[in-house]
Amino acid sequence: MNGRTPPLDDTTGLWQAVLAAAVGRCQCRGTCGKTHAKDGGRCPTHNGGYARHGAGPVGLLVAPAQPDCLLLPTHRAAALPKRELAAWCPACHDATRRTAAKAQQAAAGPTGPDSLF
Repeated sequence: MNGRTPPLDDTTGLWQAVLAAAVGRCQCRGTCGKTHAKDGGRCPTHNGGYARHGAGPVGLLVAPAQPDCLLLPTHRAAALPKRELAAWCPACHDATRRTAAKAQQAAAGPTGPDSLF
């Protein structure tokens, strides 16, 4: 998967449509925990571009644009309309998911044996 070659299961063209709207660039604006200040507030990673430290080419993901929606099960996220999706590099996507999961856990309150008292 390089340039704008879609993943094998993109039979509807959704991935290409979202990447076209994102101009082939990760749409993270800091939800991953980085400010991306040197790049105008947006992640500089391009689809097919190379990751730092020789990790090879990066393939952007299409996932929900809102961080709390990143925790949706895959089948529900896949049913979202195009306007609610965004292009994410794997690093920003994973960091944003972790942050959203921690926030959701904190909002749910403490759990475990010590929370009974």
